[in-house]
Amino acid sequence: MGLNETASADRLHIGFFGKRNAGKSSLVNAITGQELSVVSDVLGTTTDPVRKAMELLPLGPVVIIDTPGLDDEGALGELRVKKARQILNLVDIAVIAVDCAVGVGKEERELCELLEKKNIPYVIAYNKSDLLAEKRAGSEREIYVSALTGEGVNELKEKIGSLVQNAEDQKKIVSDLIERGDTVVLVVPIDKAAPKGRLILPQQQTIRDILDAGAFALVCRDTELDELLSKLPEAPRMVITDSQAFGKVSKIVPKNVELTSFSILFARYKGDLREAVRGAAMLDRLKDGDRVLISEGCTHHRQCGDIGTVKLPAWIKGYTNKNIEFEFTSGRDFPEDLSKYSLVIHCGGCMLTEREMQYRARHAADSGVPMTNYGIVIAHTHGILRRSLEPFADILSELD
Repeated sequence: MGLNETASADRLHIGFFGKRNAGKSSLVNAITGQELSVVSDVLGTTTDPVRKAMELLPLGPVVIIDTPGLDDEGALGELRVKKARQILNLVDIAVIAVDCAVGVGKEERELCELLEKKNIPYVIAYNKSDLLAEKRAGSEREIYVSALTGEGVNELKEKIGSLVQNAEDQKKIVSDLIERGDTVVLVVPIDKAAPKGRLILPQQQTIRDILDAGAFALVCRDTELDELLSKLPEAPRMVITDSQAFGKVSKIVPKNVELTSFSILFARYKGDLREAVRGAAMLDRLKDGDRVLISEGCTHHRQCGDIGTVKLPAWIKGYTNKNIEFEFTSGRDFPEDLSKYSLVIHCGGCMLTEREMQYRARHAADSGVPMTNYGIVIAHTHGILRRSLEPFADILSELD
């Protein structure tokens, strides 16, 4: 990904839902001005969610998601409906396409109830309005549109835009913890797991957030950290490290300099850092035979020494001295049934939307299963959790 591109996880996710032949795909094509979805009179043409990242004026960078029909039938149809509902865990806004001639039915009413329960803003788009002789005024969240003639499409875009949260209210990665003119050192180990020719997404985003604060970002490998610190005229405000180098970096960084990790910053950015810290306490209560789920939000080729499947289990076993059973998921796979697990350990979620990360945390909480984060587990098992939380005084006080 180029440095000037917006990551998919940070784009506004807009999901289009509705019954078969309500015109979802036609509406997607009309709004985007592109042939993103296949359009046909045959029921159930859209069989899997279709995603497309794009720039959509006046909304900016978005991900458009076209979903299967809510009224699909048969065993395969039920699976498609299930997939459509799962999309609710990652969308920021929902558009419900309704055929004007049919009106709102059971499926749409159930979807509206679910959207309200999940606190997801939505708009009901009565499609095929060109076939209506008379249009009745609806509520604020209803609009008449025609994917065929373009009637109401621009107004629908504006209505979606009105539901977008003001960007100034969005969470910060680190810029709210530093001040203009501060120096922040980022430690980025370069090993065989590091992508060639680029930095990974959390590192890119953190650098940008530091620059937005008017602070200075200095980047080095863990092998040059000592040398870099010795050349600085004064100590940096903060050091942010890749979690895998936590143990080594903590021995180099002076005690008067705040130290944390990209993973911990993203635990706060995408979720609830306080709950993740509380979840790590479960490490001290694990017993022989307990199952731990380690979940990663992205998919990549597993390598020797992979942090999720190799290093974390080794550190946990070494810390607990218990015979722990580990299971692993990656990408958008996340178990519906968490009851068999004693603990869930999740990555920072840089490739997942904030809503999807919060869904996973809420799902774990509802299942009574503690959930924590890669960086927090690494800091805990290396005995430096308190040190790694120094930038977060309110959370650090809970450890006293």
